[in-house]
Amino acid sequence: MAENDRVFTEYHGFRQVATGVSGLDDHLPQGLPRNSFVLVSGEGGTRNSAIQAELVWRTLGRDESAVILSFTEPPVSVVEQFLSLEWNVLPYLEAGQLHIIDCFTYRVNDRKRMFARMDDWNQFLHRITSSATTTVRDPSDTSELQNKLDNCLESLSMSDSGVVVIDSLTEFGTLVQPVQAYDFVKDVRADVCKGRFVPVFAGATFAGDEAVFPHDMAYVMDDLIDLQLNGSVIEDVLVKRIRIRKMNGVLTIPEWVAYEYTGGDGLVSFDPLEELEKSEEMLGTRSESPPDDGRPAADESSKIDAPE
Repeated sequence: MAENDRVFTEYHGFRQVATGVSGLDDHLPQGLPRNSFVLVSGEGGTRNSAIQAELVWRTLGRDESAVILSFTEPPVSVVEQFLSLEWNVLPYLEAGQLHIIDCFTYRVNDRKRMFARMDDWNQFLHRITSSATTTVRDPSDTSELQNKLDNCLESLSMSDSGVVVIDSLTEFGTLVQPVQAYDFVKDVRADVCKGRFVPVFAGATFAGDEAVFPHDMAYVMDDLIDLQLNGSVIEDVLVKRIRIRKMNGVLTIPEWVAYEYTGGDGLVSFDPLEELEKSEEMLGTRSESPPDDGRPAADESSKIDAPE
């Protein structure tokens, strides 16, 4: 620094990363700061879980580790979410690169019976995920939850690398008192994001009131990503849209983008009005074409004059 006359901005890249999700990266020209706690909030039906799955999948593709805290689904269902999107995470589970912290199965009274009811495929997935799963005995005990998360990150040597996904802070908020919920988010942000430089993506669903946990923690969150179903773009059609509302420390383009999910490709952004015009043009072209009844069209010489 003593020998140079400018800021070392070219060396800051290790603290920023591309998410791999096109609808986000297109609006983050400088990348995502690695020390970010990101709240991904939206209405039901916006496929929040699919976005979380893609964030994990793109992280694994960079040869980094990922941890999922699942409050709403058992581990087998978490894995099936990836497979339904044509993303084979089984090798990453076997290699220990993907880990699931199970905060759901505590609800099942008879786990042996649950496993016995599974078909062969789900039993196979259960065997694969068992070695890569940490079960939380009581998710309402935030101390146990934080200890399990910290131990998992430590075992994976996650520092300045990887990602943590919390599937639903909304569900977590139903398990604990408000003060405990706020403290948990603040502690995870401090220990994981600021202490390890590992980004955390936490999902949240709107239940009609934006002034409740975790939506009332916008002042704490480093980044805010909004998901919505918009019915005003095209009449009688709900269009999924995504927007980066807030992103600390980097340039952000905060505009709404329409998106849909496709197998293999993940989130695909598009212009709904342009797609509507294309559809209308195709329908118009088809309606102008003569019906094809399988018979050759008659030429003028073959026509018979009608009698006068």
